[in-house]
Parts: sequence; C-alpha cells; structure tokens
Amino acid sequence: MSYKNQIDCSVLPKHVAIIMDGNGRWAKEKGMERYKGHIEGVESVRSIAETAAELGIRYLTLYTFSTENWNRPKEEVDALMSLLITQIERESPTFKKNNISLRAIGDLSRLPIPVRERLENCMRETASHTGMTLILALSYSSRWEITNAAKEIALQVKEGTLNVEAIDEATFSAHLSTSEIPDPDLLIRTGKEYRISNYLLWQAAYTELFFPDLYWPDFRAEDFYKIICDYQKRERRFGKTSEQI
Repeated sequence: MSYKNQIDCSVLPKHVAIIMDGNGRWAKEKGMERYKGHIEGVESVRSIAETAAELGIRYLTLYTFSTENWNRPKEEVDALMSLLITQIERESPTFKKNNISLRAIGDLSRLPIPVRERLENCMRETASHTGMTLILALSYSSRWEITNAAKEIALQVKEGTLNVEAIDEATFSAHLSTSEIPDPDLLIRTGKEYRISNYLLWQAAYTELFFPDLYWPDFRAEDFYKIICDYQKRERRFGKTSEQI
C-alpha cells in the first residue's frame, strides 16, 4: 500500500524545504559526467513539485544554487545556468497545469542576465496562480541573508526610522528574503549527508529534519509520501512540554 493512503491531509506541513543534494555523486557512481546528474535531478524536481501541489502543500522551497556554488568549476556552473534557463521555460506548462506560482530568493543580481530575465518573466506569468508557491533558493545562503538583514536594520537605526529597543525577532524576520513566507515545518536533505549547509538557518529554528538515504535523482513521490507520514507522527512542542501541547 502506498504511503499516500496513510497521510492525514488535515495536518500537512504548510511549508516544506528541500536540499536537493547528490546529483554529481549519483552521476559519478554511474560513471557519468556530473552535469548528467543535474539533468536527472530535474525529473525529481518535477515529480516532487507536482506531488506536493497535489497533496495541498502551500509552500515548497528548493535549494537550487548556493552562494558557495559559484566557487565550483566554471564548466559546471555554466552547465547549471544553461540547464536552469531551459527548465524555467520548459516547466511553464507544469506551473499552469498545477496552479503553481514561482518565486525566488537569494542574491539574484549575480545570475547571468538571460537567466534572471527568464526567471523574472516566469514569476510574472505565474503570479496570479493560487495553488502552491514554489520558491527557488538561487545564489542563496543564510549567512548572506542574515548579513543583509543586519545591514538594513542598522541603516534604519542610523537614519532614525527604527529604535534599537524596538528590534525583536519579528523585526529581524521582516528583513529576510522569506518575510512573506512561513517558516518551514519540514526540511528534507537528500545526498546521504547530515547537515543543512547554510540553508534557512534562522527560519529552521523549530523545523523537523529528515535525511533520507538517497541521492536527489532517486528521490520520488513515494519517498516524499513516506516522509510526510513520518512527520505526522512527530510531536512538535516548540519548547513546551507534551502536556502543554
């Protein structure tokens, strides 16, 4: 029996974040060039995006390209950017079919102009969609994001528009690139690694973490369903005792 049939749709995570790791190692173990792993990983993106939208997940954030990834070999970065351009346009019908709106977070100014233009065009075209919001974390890292937020807050204090005593967690959250997005309830990292790699560090303070023993190209709908089922068995206390929940 599929894990899908065991899911209680009344207690779904509102926001799922994923670190899509293991594309290059998947390809290497199969004797392929690393970029072919990224190509295969696109199929997992399509599968999981459609699966999440069908279930009723409201927000899905995918760690697509980190600020540290700019340090990879130029040939790999170029291949990833080319793949991104192709897939943004190719997936437009998928976004329309599943009523998905597209957003992006990160230092988008570093993206090649053709990539940024096509990304912005797709975001405009899907802005009216009312189903799931798919968020691509592109040229993103939490340390970049937190540093940016600190600079913005410091500038407001300097200009006299913000009192230091008024700064609280809500103030800081409002200056993050995810200010209009709820914190993730669930974070999945594939790739057989056990860290969150500078991803949504502030937002993941009380996020449930899952590390399936799979590379991203092998991750499919049934794996996602199983994690949702396991998530629903966890008691989320947010610092309280079980008796207070």
